[in-house]
Amino acid sequence: MDVCSSIFDSQAGSRNRWSYDSHKNSRQISPAVQSHLQQVYLTLGCALVASAAGAYLHMLWNIGGVLTTLASIGSIAWLMVTPPYEEKKRVSMLMGAALLQGASIGPLISVAIEIDPSVLVSAFVGTAVAFGCFSAAAMFARRREFLYLGGLLSSGISMLLWLRFASSIFGGSTAIFKFELYFGLLLLVGYVVVDTQKIIERAHLGDVDYVKHALTLLTDFIGAFVRILVIMLKNSTVKNEKKKKKRRGLNERSYPKAVALVLG
Repeated sequence: MDVCSSIFDSQAGSRNRWSYDSHKNSRQISPAVQSHLQQVYLTLGCALVASAAGAYLHMLWNIGGVLTTLASIGSIAWLMVTPPYEEKKRVSMLMGAALLQGASIGPLISVAIEIDPSVLVSAFVGTAVAFGCFSAAAMFARRREFLYLGGLLSSGISMLLWLRFASSIFGGSTAIFKFELYFGLLLLVGYVVVDTQKIIERAHLGDVDYVKHALTLLTDFIGAFVRILVIMLKNSTVKNEKKKKKRRGLNERSYPKAVALVLG
């Protein structure tokens, strides 16, 4: 019995090792690339904290708007032309760009806090969960498996731009706005997958510019967060309006009865 059990245990262990090794080979992510990804996501987390600080500064001093958006674009352009060996300078530029982006979406966050603060928390948690799930899907998939989606996503972005251009000339509608909102969110989720695999592939080829890669993921995260927040705000507004209508209907029904009871 002992011999049989030892044979069984050795076979089970070999099956487990085989499945783990085959799964690891299917991912084909080397330890160096894994270390690079850790650095990228750590930098991304710091950038998100800087964005939250920018939104908070807007609520204090009302600084968010067109100027912060232009300043953020300028910071990103400056970062892209700065040589990679100036690491500290590029990290500071990334944090500055993230802070300005947070200030730029500060007006939307202020509206969310006025309507329902819980919507803001739910939108951030939902964005973080979706971002983490799709990033993990891209990491555990085979290399270059989803890179072909880049062309489709670019075509979708072009279609949204032309649709926005046409609606600005001929006038938009609620249906077009909803389509842009939901379809744009779908495209951004796709870009999370594609950009993650691009980062992995470039790291395998020797491109370990973690600042630029963190900037790419930061743009995807903020874009998805804004759209999810707008969708949740619209749904919350519709629910509040329905509740108000119900209350008005109940008051209108109960008012004549109350008057009749008072008048006897």
